[in-house]
Amino acid sequence: MDEELLRNLDQIVNSPSYQLAECDVDFLGRRELRPIRMQLELLKPEMAFTEQRVESTIVVFGGTQVVPKSEATERLESAERELAKSPQSKACQRAVDRARKILEKSHYYEAARDFANLVSSRCQVDGACDYVVMTGGGPGIMEAANRGAYEAGAKSIGLNITLPEEQHPNPYITPELCFQFHYFALRKMHFLLRAKALVIFPGGFGTLDELFDALTLRQVGRMQEIPIIMFGRSYWSKVIDFQFLADEGVIRDEHLDLIQFAETPEEAWKLISAFHEHQE
Repeated sequence: MDEELLRNLDQIVNSPSYQLAECDVDFLGRRELRPIRMQLELLKPEMAFTEQRVESTIVVFGGTQVVPKSEATERLESAERELAKSPQSKACQRAVDRARKILEKSHYYEAARDFANLVSSRCQVDGACDYVVMTGGGPGIMEAANRGAYEAGAKSIGLNITLPEEQHPNPYITPELCFQFHYFALRKMHFLLRAKALVIFPGGFGTLDELFDALTLRQVGRMQEIPIIMFGRSYWSKVIDFQFLADEGVIRDEHLDLIQFAETPEEAWKLISAFHEHQE
């Protein structure tokens, strides 16, 4: 074979077109392949849950900024040092005010941690994989919940999402049950497919999005009946006035029954147990 044909053969075997379709990342990333990618994001976690014998989950939502007291204290002290350098700076004063609010909410981190520990200790016994704690896999409240399960020696799930601002999974998730998603819609589906309860700790836009997604599906009867528990009435009553929605006639009075409130991990677990008629 002459040199020209050898060069051509080399180009052939190294051409993207010659790659197996399943190995061609550029091909799989094409716009036309979006339905296939969405199917893969549905199937990959679903198959793993089956292999790991995950029967049911309890989903914990909450803000990424709700951190342990020690970390919140450090943030406040750092903000105060910056304010001391520039006492007239409104931005620095604002940073101090916000850091104080985060410190005030740090007890929710421990509450989420304790709740996940309680649920995991009660439900993952004798090889059972029921009521497995599931979070969005990130920091803050999500980390706290995965941490509580980890400290109980139990499995927990993290559904991470690719974002413009890089986000890493927290280190407490069971490695075989940590997934990264591109599509929010598929991630939301997995949050609810096996859910036996949702417990929503204080958070921001992302937490609200996940809350209202579940509330809407429950309202219109498009998902299984589960308790939706808002943790921390004082916080949530300022964020959302559900009674106002009913008074204005935009939701029915009975839709208010879709929501329950809890102030302690034990109270949240009792609400879940009562809803599913478990023996305490």
